[in-house]
Amino acid sequence: MDEIQLIKGCKENKPKAQKELYETYARKMMAVCLRYTNDRESAQDLLQDGFIKVFTAIGTYSGNGSFEGWMRKIFVNTALEYLRKNDILRETVDIDSPDTLKEPDYSALEKISADELMELVRELPTGFRTVFNMFAIEGYSHKEIAEALGINESTSRSQFTRAKKLLQKKLEPFR
Repeated sequence: MDEIQLIKGCKENKPKAQKELYETYARKMMAVCLRYTNDRESAQDLLQDGFIKVFTAIGTYSGNGSFEGWMRKIFVNTALEYLRKNDILRETVDIDSPDTLKEPDYSALEKISADELMELVRELPTGFRTVFNMFAIEGYSHKEIAEALGINESTSRSQFTRAKKLLQKKLEPFR
């Protein structure tokens, strides 16, 4: 089935289409879930919850824009709901002026794989990791992040700056 047929089948609640949609996107959406939580079991729960939401809301997908992007937004929001519900984001701290960063040294990035880099991102504290994922990977603005997480825009900027600083420190052994 092509993507249009797959979406149509899911809108009609056809199990075969739902299964194929799951098999097509589960791996990518699991990667999204793992970026927001460090533990595989929680990520699998988020994956299940996310697909339930996708199948429930698929009738609202208008066909405008990328279907995968539409799904990704559902999974990011599902992960954020989980983090808020479990009060995991309480570690974020309001800071008016973000720390300054020295000029980044990208040489370490040439020496590690994407998987190793994502593992370093997963090791970040939850607040840092969440803002880093939303800004650097998902492309949200600091204003959108602040609204989604219920924090100040300056806090979002600070958390991102601190995440980059911590990642730079974690990359030092690879230089």
